[in-house]
Amino acid sequence: MSLALIGLTGSRRWTDVPLLEDTLCQTWHDALANGYTGIELMHGCAEGADTIGHWWAFRTGFLIREFPADWQGPCGPECPPGHRRRNRRGIDYCPLAGHRRNQQMVDEGPVLFVAAQVHGSTGTADCIRRAKTAGIPVHRITT
Repeated sequence: MSLALIGLTGSRRWTDVPLLEDTLCQTWHDALANGYTGIELMHGCAEGADTIGHWWAFRTGFLIREFPADWQGPCGPECPPGHRRRNRRGIDYCPLAGHRRNQQMVDEGPVLFVAAQVHGSTGTADCIRRAKTAGIPVHRITT
């Protein structure tokens, strides 16, 4: 068999490094038990859970697939006119870029999403919802 593509979605406010790393380690062992040769970790390049997962995969020697949101790029056809905003630094951005990135990750067809959710994390909730709609199992951990 091949590598199991594992999606990671999580809050920027995620701080429980041991819980996330233990969960990813268990996911790796489950993949081996299911006949995969290892895992490839896919994440959305945000601070918090994504960064923690990235460094865990890097230290462990796994392949990493990154999907950064294109906040400053052009809007998609789903974007309503006049919805762009300016951040604290005065930079113009599309507030729906994270949702487009989440859908791109779901479209990659991972075998599982690990979701590290802190209360109120709307981006993580969006990715969970999209994964479930696509029939992708979600292993949710919370703090």
